Amino acid sequence: MSALLLVYWFAILISFFVVGCMVGAFLYAPLREKIQEVARAIGRRDLSLARILGNPVIQPGRHPWRAEAVFNPAAVVQGGRTHLVYRSVGSDGVSRLGYASSPNGFVFDDQFPYPIYAAINPRTGEEERRYSPAMYPSGGSWGGCEDPRMVEIDGRIYITFNMFDSWDSIRITCTSISTKDFFSKRFHNLTSPQFLSGPGERHKNWVLFPEKIDGRFAILHSISPKIEIEYRDSIDNIGITEPFVESWNGARCDVHARDDYWDSFVRGAGPPPLRTPKGWLLFYHANDKLERHRYKLGAMLLDLDDPTNVLYRSSNPILEPDEQYENDGKPGIVFACGATIKDDLLYVYYGGADKVICVAFAPLADFLRALMKSEHAPLLSRPLSTA
Repeated sequence: MSALLLVYWFAILISFFVVGCMVGAFLYAPLREKIQEVARAIGRRDLSLARILGNPVIQPGRHPWRAEAVFNPAAVVQGGRTHLVYRSVGSDGVSRLGYASSPNGFVFDDQFPYPIYAAINPRTGEEERRYSPAMYPSGGSWGGCEDPRMVEIDGRIYITFNMFDSWDSIRITCTSISTKDFFSKRFHNLTSPQFLSGPGERHKNWVLFPEKIDGRFAILHSISPKIEIEYRDSIDNIGITEPFVESWNGARCDVHARDDYWDSFVRGAGPPPLRTPKGWLLFYHANDKLERHRYKLGAMLLDLDDPTNVLYRSSNPILEPDEQYENDGKPGIVFACGATIKDDLLYVYYGGADKVICVAFAPLADFLRALMKSEHAPLLSRPLSTA
C-alpha cells in the first residue's frame, strides 16, 4: 500500500474518531484501537508531528474572561483523562488561567466556566485598557498570568507561569494544589503563588521536571547557550529560605546565529520534559534567522542521569505554523506548553496564532527512533546557540 493511500485512510479514520467521540463514548474504545493500528502502520518516516483534524480543539468562548483568546495550554494525564490549564485573554485585556479536560486527549468535553486563577490587580496603566490584538509582544494581553506549564510530583500539581506586570517585570511564578483537590476542581485551594525568579528581571520559559532528581526539585531555566538546571529542596521557600534561581540573563539578540540549522534563534523550552526510555524528551521553540516572524518547534533528548547533556537534537523543526488557524491572530505562531504520553502516543498541546488551542501527535516509539536518527542528531559536544 502506498504512503499516500495510507495517509488518506489515516485521515478518514481520524475524522470518524473525532465525530464518534462527540456522538457517544461507547464508540471511543474500538476507534482508539483503530487509530493506534493505523498510526503504527504509517509509522513516522520523518521526524514530525501530525495535527489532529479537529484542530483547533478549544476556541475563545462566550465568557468575558476568555472571550478574546485561549492558548498555550499545560497538560497532565491522570485518571484516564487529559487535563489542561491554559492561558485565556478576556475582553478586558487581562490574561487568566482556565481549565479543561478530555477523555481521549483531543475532545474537551469538560471546560470549567470560570478562571481557576487570576492575578490580583495586575497593573494595566492609569486609564482603562481593553483587549488589543496589536499588543503582539504579549499575546494581545496587557498583563496577568501567561504561558502555564504543569507537572505532578508526589501527590501535588505544580503550575508554573509568567507573571506579566509590564516589560520591566516578567517573573516566573509557581502555585500548587493537591492532586485530589485538582481533579475534584477545588481550585480555590491553589497555594499563594511563589516567585522562582528575582525582582526587576525578565524571564520566560522555565519548566519543572516532572519528578525530583536526587530528592530535589529540578528547574530547567535555560537551554541556551547550554542546558542550565537549578535544584531546590522546596518550591514554596524560594526567595525566603532558598535563594532565587540563578539564570542566564543575556540579551536575546546578542548570541551568534547557527547558520546551518533551522533554529538559529532559540527562544526557550516548551513543555516540561517527558521521561522516556531513551532520555528526557524536551521540546523547544526557535526561529530561522530568515523567518523571525515564524515560531517553530524542535525536540531534543537529554540524558536521564545528567539532563544537562544533550544526546540528540532535531535537525529540522517538528512543527511549523503552516495552517490557517496558526496564522489567524498573531501570524506564524505555534507555541507548545504541554505534552503527554497516553496509550503509547505522544501528544503535544500548543497555542495557534496566540488565539486557539491545538493538538499534534505521533507514535512515541517512532518519534524517538526518528529523533535519534535525525541528521547531525548527536550533539554531546555542541553547545546550543540562543537568542
